Amino acid sequence: MSDVAAVKQPAWIFHLAEIVPLFGHRNWIVVADAAYPAQSRPGIETIAVSESQPDVVTSVLAAITAALHIRPIIHLDAELDFVRETDAPGVAEYRQQIGKILSGCPVQRLPHEKIIARLDQAAHVFRVLIVKTPMTIPYTSVFFELDCGYWNADAEQRLRLAMSAGPAK
Repeated sequence: MSDVAAVKQPAWIFHLAEIVPLFGHRNWIVVADAAYPAQSRPGIETIAVSESQPDVVTSVLAAITAALHIRPIIHLDAELDFVRETDAPGVAEYRQQIGKILSGCPVQRLPHEKIIARLDQAAHVFRVLIVKTPMTIPYTSVFFELDCGYWNADAEQRLRLAMSAGPAK
């Protein structure tokens, strides 16, 4: 018997490990703040966790990048860059934290309503997992739109061009 106690993983980590192999191109994983609403569309699953939002973002990003079949397209609310410390204490520190966590990853900043509209459109056909954290700073949700990990837009464009030219003879 070991003197070292096993580190108990939160249940949501096991759920994420089950979901990532199932998810693919066009699925979404959202790490949301505390005020994010529970959505009613059947393809959207919301789970609440007690871990900090930066820790959850780190775990989700690690799970996605470890999977060879998917890669993240990361969206942040454009509003986050304009939230003042006087209105939301801790926002400056959060921006630094999330910047470090996502460094090296391309990040798209769009108005919150545009991201929600894209997520809602995707949820008509594709599953979405929302991991709701206790974060109480506005516009801090991190949206991971999943894309194919072994195919890219350039390859798709070449394929479509070849298809429009007709079969090779």
